[in-house]
Amino acid sequence: MNILVIGGGGREYTLGWKLAQSPKCTKLYAVPGNPGMKKFAVCLEGIDLEDNAALVKAAQQYAVDLVVVGPEVPLTNGVVDAMQAAGIRAFGPSKAAAELEGSKSFSKSMMKKYGIPTAKYEVFTDADAARAYVKEQGAPIVIKADGLAAGKGVTVAQTEDKALAAIHDIMEDQEFGQAGSRVVIEEFMQGEEASLLAFTDGKTIRPMIPSQDHKCVYDGDKGPNTGGMGAYAPAPVMTDALIARAEKEVLQPIVAAMAKEGRPYKGCLYAGLMITDEGPKVVEFNARFGDPETQVVLPLLDSDLVDIMLACVDGTLDEQDIQWSKDTAVCVVMTSGGYPKSYQKGYPITGIEAAEKAGSLVVHAGTAEKDGQIVTNGGRVLGVVAKGTDIRAAVDKAYQGVAKISFQDEFHRRDIAHRALERMQK
Repeated sequence: MNILVIGGGGREYTLGWKLAQSPKCTKLYAVPGNPGMKKFAVCLEGIDLEDNAALVKAAQQYAVDLVVVGPEVPLTNGVVDAMQAAGIRAFGPSKAAAELEGSKSFSKSMMKKYGIPTAKYEVFTDADAARAYVKEQGAPIVIKADGLAAGKGVTVAQTEDKALAAIHDIMEDQEFGQAGSRVVIEEFMQGEEASLLAFTDGKTIRPMIPSQDHKCVYDGDKGPNTGGMGAYAPAPVMTDALIARAEKEVLQPIVAAMAKEGRPYKGCLYAGLMITDEGPKVVEFNARFGDPETQVVLPLLDSDLVDIMLACVDGTLDEQDIQWSKDTAVCVVMTSGGYPKSYQKGYPITGIEAAEKAGSLVVHAGTAEKDGQIVTNGGRVLGVVAKGTDIRAAVDKAYQGVAKISFQDEFHRRDIAHRALERMQK
């Protein structure tokens, strides 16, 4: 089969890397892809990811049998519907189903209606009303831009002043554009976060290995939120009992609810969970694979990803026997200095091959090619992934890979998987 991956970040690199391993994959294409993906895919540049007609035309031109959508924007823009209308199989939720990520207020209203555990919340379109609510509730409190904000539209405010500043930035300074015309204000949930991704065909749900990402830019979970500074899987906070509970109380009810609402959900469903004293509660739903969670979950998948995705599209997921490795995987993200605020691009990168030879999977996320050299081209530049028999072995191997790579102003966290390591010491 010919397969097309839409997107060009670290998640799409990992999806393409895994899909290319399938004996069913004849040729892999990526729009736009990235320089690293050229090892296993033909990269099609110059196509607007928000132009569904152009994406369909590319899929037809290259006789694509399966389209795999990475980022949230094409999903919420209805690219899966456009592909299906043209008779092309596409892995991912429809536009109506992707609203589960596209609008936090829609997502919260679904959880409220169907009794899915989450933080109590209110929705505001007026900044003064939002400020009054914060003053009434006090801190800590969570402020979220309603729409898509590339994983950065959330402020966990420990003080009232920080919450009020977030409302000003989102609603009045429009830091995230239209995504911030509405805000969702939630109670602060105490606990440890985990990400539970699942394959679903709209009926059957197959959870993946639970993972944990590191959102804050600095060690010790300090500083502003990012798209993710690293991840590891499995996350020991998610015991088998908690996975079963999350499947029963969160994943099954939301997939059934979406079907009942006439928005059947197919593809990858991402549940960001807070493990509280009362059990798992939903922080957010995403309508696609997480980034950087994908970078640690897919290397642990022993089954054929193409088979699983086709089963999700065709409604036959119940027939799939999905096998997972017993290993642990760790991803350390190497970023441009200054990220998630402003940063410079275009710095040459050295040492990628050396890290790969030493056994790391080096995932390109924000890279470009200039005069035959790989250079930095984003905030999150590379993800260095390593597997080990336990968390300590995987962490050590990942950081050994990181040490071999360098570029100007490079920055990374030095405590990825610290919670799992602390558990191991206990």
